[in-house]
Amino acid sequence: MKKIYSVEEYIEENPHYAEELSILRRIINSTELEETVKWSMPTYCLNGKNVLGIGAFKNHFCLWFHQGVFLKDEHDLLINAQENKTKALRQMRFDSKSDINKDAVLTYVKEAIENQRLGREIKPVRKAKEVIIPPELQEALKGNSEFDTSFKALTPGKQREYCEYIVEAKREATKQSRLEKIMPMIIQGVGLHDKYKNC
Repeated sequence: MKKIYSVEEYIEENPHYAEELSILRRIINSTELEETVKWSMPTYCLNGKNVLGIGAFKNHFCLWFHQGVFLKDEHDLLINAQENKTKALRQMRFDSKSDINKDAVLTYVKEAIENQRLGREIKPVRKAKEVIIPPELQEALKGNSEFDTSFKALTPGKQREYCEYIVEAKREATKQSRLEKIMPMIIQGVGLHDKYKNC
């Protein structure tokens, strides 16, 4: 996909909906939102925060509301275009120019601005990576309750660092010597790289 640097360029690249996108753009630009381009799409922000965007596709054009889940949607115009992916994003989809109800669009845009001003947002939750304990470490944990308790008390990030340290060793002897080296550190509750982090 071609990198887009301006809203004008985006509209030119989508001539099949150029007039329709221009209408939406005029409605949005009648508000205080700042116009920019992010992800090669026209995006509108309030104090640097994404509020909404416009987009053109093969068979429809739309308005994206970044925190659309908070909109009242009194006219039942919003859909979740990525049902299992996004919690906050909502889309107002149009097939033709006649679908644009300018007053309704402006009402939704103004409500989205107000919600942003009030700080209403769902932040994406990062999934923590699973800690996969290598067999050598599992054996050592099984045979030493103090060691096991200390390992479980570490943060998942520190646990992962220790597991990766063992797994990265190619030879069995290296794995064992690494295991011996890290046992006292784990019992002390320190992370593998803590001494570098505190410099």
